[in-house]
Amino acid sequence: MVRTPLTPEERLRGERLGALLRAARGERSMAAVAASAGISAETLRKIETGRAPTPAFFTVAALAGALGLSLDEILGRCAAERAVASVDRPAPVPAAVPASVPLIA
Repeated sequence: MVRTPLTPEERLRGERLGALLRAARGERSMAAVAASAGISAETLRKIETGRAPTPAFFTVAALAGALGLSLDEILGRCAAERAVASVDRPAPVPAAVPASVPLIA
């Protein structure tokens, strides 16, 4: 299977997520947090160091639960940093929504 190379933004997002999880882990051991989340310590190590910048949703959700973080908090912190990092870049132009796609109100 050939993987599409990650964009610089994807790499940065992975680094931000890793830093957030590392900070939330604090003094707790990597092995203890990983076991609590039901993942291997190696997987947690890869996420924390940015070597696995796109972990599965359920992995992030399990880590959030083990660390006492909400998914909203993780998103808020990573999105806030992303917004600061993208200040110099123009905002993307939103794509038109096809008429056949129902909008959720």
